Amino acid sequence: MGRVLGVDPGDRRTGVALSDPDRILASPLERIDDPSPRRVAARLAELVREHDAEAVVVGLALNMDGSEGPRARAGRDFAARLQALVEVPVHVEDERLTTVAAADALRRGGAKAARRRELLDQVAAQILLQDWLDRHRPPEEHAP
Repeated sequence: MGRVLGVDPGDRRTGVALSDPDRILASPLERIDDPSPRRVAARLAELVREHDAEAVVVGLALNMDGSEGPRARAGRDFAARLQALVEVPVHVEDERLTTVAAADALRRGGAKAARRRELLDQVAAQILLQDWLDRHRPPEEHAP
């Protein structure tokens, strides 16, 4: 199978997560603190090569009703920019409420406020990627 990189893009920070080689579990990887989509895409291309990722999943900020607004269009543009830099498929995935879920998980886990701010984007990317992995897991083969 191979690893998959998950990306939660933001205006100032981008969270990154990485799957295990069997695509079962997503883990936080890093936070990119840079507002430049060009530089963020270049860093992600480096991460794809460093970790031998076979695909990338980019979060798409849809409106709550599922429609695409300016942020979703910017996400699609970002995914296209990244696709031009890497030789692996770049998928877009609905990221609605991943940041809310990440904040809640960090709070329930007892992380202090400063640590929550530091990890929030990475954990949002982890949730996005884990959801994608769970939906794209091949059916289990059953022995007769």
